[in-house]
Amino acid sequence: MVQLTRIYTRGGDKGDTSLGTGRRVPKHDLRVASYGTVDEANCIIGLARLHTTDDADAMLDRIQNDMFDLGADLCTPEQEERKATALRIVDSQVDRLEQEIDAMNADLAPLKSFILPGGTAAAAHLHMARAVARRAERLMTKLATHEPINPAALRYINRLSDHLFVLARRVNGNGAGDVLWKPGANR
Repeated sequence: MVQLTRIYTRGGDKGDTSLGTGRRVPKHDLRVASYGTVDEANCIIGLARLHTTDDADAMLDRIQNDMFDLGADLCTPEQEERKATALRIVDSQVDRLEQEIDAMNADLAPLKSFILPGGTAAAAHLHMARAVARRAERLMTKLATHEPINPAALRYINRLSDHLFVLARRVNGNGAGDVLWKPGANR
């Protein structure tokens, strides 16, 4: 468990930060942007949880913990020291997301249009978290073109945005409260 005794260290006052290996990098480094964006999506999920209950909230609780795992995974480069002890996303976390998606999707009517973000407060926040998770995925895939990252981490973030989309439909009354796109409606 992590124990924080001081919140500020002054270590980043000149614009750099430490990775999980201790190596210092600029705060605008692509790796830092990747795990920072994962954190941003996690914060939005926290907002969504203000409006969820029961199993939807339990799923989001597990996801929030997974997202901290994902941030830890991303902040410790694969090719550097501490590789053996670094916390990594594992396939079982991806599998759990897929199982939950399949279970939720079984109760949803097929889509006949694209969905606009909205409906309930929970759904609107989940759609926002989904969009930020997609941005994190874009950053992570760009990072992967420059240096190795955990393939399970890429699968996790990809599945996460799908999960958040399906969960948004579920909390919108199993799709009954979805806001449907009407192409060209305002021409």
